[in-house]
This record gives sequence, C-alpha cells and structure tokens, in this order.
Amino acid sequence: AVGLARLGRKVGFLGKVSDDQFGDFVTNFFVKEGIDVSHITRCQNGEKLGLTFTEILSPTQSSILMYREGVADLMLHPDDVDYDYIASAKALLISGTSLCTSPTREAALKALAYAKQAGTTVIFDADYRAYTWKNMDEIAVYTSLVAAQSDMVLGSREEFDLMERLLHLPGTDEASAKYWQDRGVEILVIKHGKQGSRAYSKYDGNWDVKPFPVDALKGFGGGDGYASAFIHGLLQGKKLNEALEMGSASAAMLVASHACSRDMPTEEALMTFIAEKKKTCGEVVTKI
Repeated sequence: AVGLARLGRKVGFLGKVSDDQFGDFVTNFFVKEGIDVSHITRCQNGEKLGLTFTEILSPTQSSILMYREGVADLMLHPDDVDYDYIASAKALLISGTSLCTSPTREAALKALAYAKQAGTTVIFDADYRAYTWKNMDEIAVYTSLVAAQSDMVLGSREEFDLMERLLHLPGTDEASAKYWQDRGVEILVIKHGKQGSRAYSKYDGNWDVKPFPVDALKGFGGGDGYASAFIHGLLQGKKLNEALEMGSASAAMLVASHACSRDMPTEEALMTFIAEKKKTCGEVVTKI
C-alpha cells in the first residue's frame, strides 16, 4: 500500500488495528502516506498489533521474528467488507496472510466475491508465512481457491509449490503457468529470489526477469517493492516487460536499504535508478 502510494496511486486499505496508541501509530502512518483509512477499523476485544523484529547479521544473512498470536489484523470481520468500496477500485489485492485463519479468511473471501461481482481486477499475492496456518492441506486449499479466481497471481516458487500441493503438478514454472492460465489467470509472476523471476501472460508472452545488481543489506522487503512497482506500471498502461523492469528495480532498491515501507521509492527515484543501472547492466527483462 505504501509502495503504491509513494508512486502516486490512489490507495485504500481494508484492515483491523488495535484500539490503542499502536493502532493510532499505524493509522497515522498511512494517513501521512496518503492512504485512505476509512475502512480500517478498531478491535473491540483487546487484540494487539503483531510485533516484528528484523535482524541484519551480514550482507548475506537476515531474518524476521514475528509474534502473531491473537493479533489485531487477523480479526478483520466479514461485516467490515463494503461492496461499494471494492466496486469503486480498479483492483483489489488479497494477501495470502489474510487467509490463514478466521475471521479474516472469510472477510478476504467476501471481498473476493464482491470484486468478481463488480468486475474489479483481483490480484493475489501468495505471501506465505509459516505462523498461524494449522496444516499444509489448509494452505493448499485456501490459496488455490483464491488463485483460481484471480486475474493476477504473484508468489515465489515455494509459494506456488504450497498452493499446488494437492494438484500433483511437476513443480515447474511452465506447468504452473499452464494450469492457472487454463483457469482464467491472466498474469503469473513466479519469483526465484536472487535468481530473479519469470512472468507468464496470456496476452504479452513469457518473460525472464533478472535482478538489478545491488549490494544487498537484507533478504526481506523486496517482494513488496516488486509488487507495488509492477502493479503501478500495469495501471499506467506500461507494456508487461516495462512493468516487470519497474518491479525488479524497486525490489533491488528495497533489499539494498535498511527499512521497508519507509524506504519505498517515488516514481522519480525509481526511474532514475533504472536509467542509471541500465547504463552498466543493460536489459534485465528478456522474452522467453
């Protein structure tokens, strides 16, 4: 959300925060970034915000420690989901994290149903986190259910393997692309970490995306940078390869910085980074 807002897009957020000063902090942070918070509501039963510690040990070692029991964001209720709000949007992004438990799972599925009714584009970011999910079958059932009704699916190879666990696919990018495109998904982005990513489109072909070379400080934050800049490019009407280039650039900028939301680039900074890097590394997006 912050990444898209920094790039000049009009963004809203559906979510739940704690009814305390931490909830104030999160909401005010969004307001300062220009994000609409009219559909962020407060918990009424004492749930608190989740707590996250990030650790950068060396240029090649980083980790995240999260406390996720009884947290506010997983308390989003189906009653908090508004048809008119979703119908007014060009796109709805659903995070896989919202599917891990009730009631936020039902809220996400209700939002998905409303988006399909309204003709709002559905983007699914698999965003797998091991905490809170109860078993592997549960992960596969709910993530595959949402993916099959999405217009665009983004995830790592590991996340696609989890999503496809009950489908007995061979675990290749090509097999994944064929399976989901046969079910109506228009664009798939399958990420392979430091090796880059691949994108498969029904209309714009298949693309190999190399990462822009940077001195990485951490292994987290890049996925959100990638998704926000890539979606921004598509909403601008850019060609798929140009939007992928923007996503790869933002991901590189994020892993080369200490922070995540705070360091999301503006469009000017993003395009300057691309122009400068391409002088030495050339094209990073090539057709398969």
